[in-house]
Amino acid sequence: MGILRLKLRLACAFKARALCNGVFVSGIDARRLSREDTGFDPFFRLAFPRIDRRRRSVTCSILGTGLFRATAVHVDGIGAVLLVGTSEESVRAWPRVPLADPPAVDTSAWPVGDAIVPAARVRRPNPKKVGAAVDRQFDDRGRRNPLRTRAMLIVHDGRIICERYAPGFGPDMRMLSWSMAKSVVSVLVGILAGQGRLAVDEPAPVPEWSDPRDPRHAITPSQLLRMSAGLAWTETYGEQPISDVNRMLFLEPDMARFAASRPLAEEPDTVFLYSSGSTNILCRMMRGLFASGGEYLSFPHRDLFDRIGMRSAVWGTDASGTIVGSSYLFATARDFARFGMFCLADGVWQGERILPEGWMTWATTPTPTDPTAEYGAGFYLARDPAGASTSRVYPGLPTDFYYANGHQGQMIGVIPSRKLVVVRLGMTWGSDWGREDFLAELLEA
Repeated sequence: MGILRLKLRLACAFKARALCNGVFVSGIDARRLSREDTGFDPFFRLAFPRIDRRRRSVTCSILGTGLFRATAVHVDGIGAVLLVGTSEESVRAWPRVPLADPPAVDTSAWPVGDAIVPAARVRRPNPKKVGAAVDRQFDDRGRRNPLRTRAMLIVHDGRIICERYAPGFGPDMRMLSWSMAKSVVSVLVGILAGQGRLAVDEPAPVPEWSDPRDPRHAITPSQLLRMSAGLAWTETYGEQPISDVNRMLFLEPDMARFAASRPLAEEPDTVFLYSSGSTNILCRMMRGLFASGGEYLSFPHRDLFDRIGMRSAVWGTDASGTIVGSSYLFATARDFARFGMFCLADGVWQGERILPEGWMTWATTPTPTDPTAEYGAGFYLARDPAGASTSRVYPGLPTDFYYANGHQGQMIGVIPSRKLVVVRLGMTWGSDWGREDFLAELLEA
């Protein structure tokens, strides 16, 4: 298929899913979604949407003509599913994800409940200095590329000391994770490892690699988490739209099968190559550990989200029913902060150990194949590169800083030595929202 035709297909599929999630999961105005969430690529402007609020679906085609039509349907507990190689009827017949009902009135102090200690009662850090740093994140005056910060939430020593939202957003709104979801996949793999259901250093049970003679047969879950599996992959977006990651996310019915079909480009565990495909292979691998699709889709909620109070979490799937662990987790800023606090406590929540002891230390240990020491097992780091010629990624921040990172400026940042968790959500085209400068200013407070 020609490059232009592929771009037009991608434009329709991207916009259909973005609007379906934005309207029916987040509750964002459709015009704002078109302007901010899809406005960064001129091809997306050619995709005219038709929003069916009764059926909760979005269909996009080029100039509304039906050409390159793509449809995404909203499924309760999952969000938008692109109808690629499947029908709406079959998708709507999937087992429902049993989401936990929030209590009618929750007056417990956050993070167990939602009662927030007012910032004015918090003497340290300095609330005025914290507020000034946050104010700058919401000030787009004079910026050629607006930050479009949508939510900022700062937790110090277990208490929310600052929480702010852009107009049109609020504490009850689910927002998109993009690749922050990869950090949650790392935690889910850890939970399964702690249950004895998965060995991270043994060959991953991937059907495409089942033949022992296949050079991919020996790839392990650890190598997939650490982006060192050696599979050929292009992880580019707007600068090279006809890439492996875009084809996987918007044109493939079974994302993991597409990613697993890629040949080896390097010997496993020799080269660092970031790949959303590797994360989705892990998600399908986890699916194989459950007796049914319903059990699989319930697993993140039953074993993680419900246990740490992430009641808002909604995790999208591909058309085959596999969780898109690379990209499509939605939750409120407060719930993303709960995840950060859970990681800060090494996988313990309210005295209950959920992750194996030491998992977070392992997950935030630099990947040996990454010369910058910037990546662990699903988390980004700020460590000193041992024996590398490059300088540290964030020289102005503590070396124990690590974070879940997402496209367009999403972050759950954790600094254990300062008992600090910072959630930033937005729609920054190009993703450069000034992470280091903001965190350095915040630490000064």
